[in-house]
Amino acid sequence: MTLKTYACDPLASRGRRYFEAPAPTRSAFQRDRDRIVHSTAFRRLVYKTQVFLNHEGDLFRTRLTHSLEVAQLARSIARTLQLNEDLVEAIALAHDLGHTPFGHAGQDALNLCLKQSNPASAGFEHNLQSLRVVDWLEERYPAYEGINLTFETREGILKHCSRRNARLIEANEPAGVAQRFTDQSQVERPLLQPSLEAQLANLADEIAYNAHDIDDGVRSGLLSLEQLEDVELFKTYSQQALKQHPELKGRRLLFETIRLMLSAQVYDVIAATQTALLKMAPDGVDAVRHLPGLVCFSSSMATQSSALKRFLSQNLYRHPQVLQKTDAARQVVNELFATYIADPAEMKNDASERSTSLHATTHSAVDIKAERVVADYIASMTDRLASKEHERLMGRSIFQ
Repeated sequence: MTLKTYACDPLASRGRRYFEAPAPTRSAFQRDRDRIVHSTAFRRLVYKTQVFLNHEGDLFRTRLTHSLEVAQLARSIARTLQLNEDLVEAIALAHDLGHTPFGHAGQDALNLCLKQSNPASAGFEHNLQSLRVVDWLEERYPAYEGINLTFETREGILKHCSRRNARLIEANEPAGVAQRFTDQSQVERPLLQPSLEAQLANLADEIAYNAHDIDDGVRSGLLSLEQLEDVELFKTYSQQALKQHPELKGRRLLFETIRLMLSAQVYDVIAATQTALLKMAPDGVDAVRHLPGLVCFSSSMATQSSALKRFLSQNLYRHPQVLQKTDAARQVVNELFATYIADPAEMKNDASERSTSLHATTHSAVDIKAERVVADYIASMTDRLASKEHERLMGRSIFQ
C-alpha cells in the first residue's frame, strides 16, 4: 500500500537506541511488532485486569484481548487513511505493557506506595512503565537491556507523561520521546504532537474500551440494556438494530448495537481526520508534530463518546461491587509493597539485584533504589500471581 507523505515511513525512522542492521524481510516497524508479541510482558497481559478481575470470569476482557481489539480497530482505520499499519499495530499492542495487576486500582495503589515510601519518588505512571518495560526490563538480548524498539514506536507507547518524568527522560535522551511533554511549559512553543499513527492508536484505545466495557458490564449483570438506553450513542444504534431486525433481544441485540456503534465511530474518525488533514495539509511527519492533533472524532461524536465515558464511570467503574474488588486489590498491592520493601528476598527473581544495573534514563538516581525495583516487580505481576503471592505472604486470601 502506498503511504501518504505524512505517514511514518520505516525507511525514514529516527532509529533505535542501539544500532541494528535492517532485517532482510521485515520493515523496522514490523520488527518492533514481532518483538512486542514475543515479549514476556505481552504474554502476561492475558492475566491482567481490564475492569473485572481475572478470576471473576473467563469471558471478560483482559489487557491482552483489549490490546488485540485496539490493534484491529487502529489497523483498519490506518489502512483507509494510508498511514503505516505496522507502526500503529505495534503501538496498540504495546500500549498497556506497563499496567499493574488489578487495573487502575493497582496503578493508583502502587503510585501512592512509591510516594509514601520516598517523597522524592517520581511515582508510578503506567505509560512510563510501558516504556521502561521495552527499554530496560525485558531481558531477551545479549547486547542491551530491553527490546530496542524504534523511536516512533516508543514515542507512541509514551502516550502520557508528567512534566517531571519527561524532563528526566529528556535529560538522558535530548529531543527524544519525551520532548513533546517538556515543551508544555514553554508558552511560546505549542505542544508537539506525536505521529498520526500514535494519535490513531490513542483514539482506537478509547473506542475499544468504551465498546467492550459495555459488553462486559452487561455480561456481569452490573449494567442493563434499559440503563444503556439513557446513553445517546447506545440508544441511536440500538434503535437502528431493532429497525433492521425487529425480533432482536438480549445478547444479540447488545452485540448488534455494539457492532453498529463501533462501525459508526470508525467511519466518523476516518471522515473527521480526512477533513482535518485536508484543512491543515501537513507535508510530512515533522509538519504533523507542529500542528494540533489531527486524528479525531467529529464534534458530535466526541460529545456522544464523552457522555458514554461518563455513564460508564458512574454506573460501572464506580459500581459498589467493582469498588469492593478494587479496594481489595489496593490492599493486596499495599501489603505486597510493604513486605518486599522490608524483605527484598521475598521477591522470587533477581529483582533485588537489578538496582545496580538500572540506568536513570526514565528516572532520577533517587528512584533507582529498593522502592523502584519493588514497583517494577509488582507491576510485572498478573492478577493471579499477585493474589497467590499475597496469600502466601499474608496467610489469608483477600478475594472470596
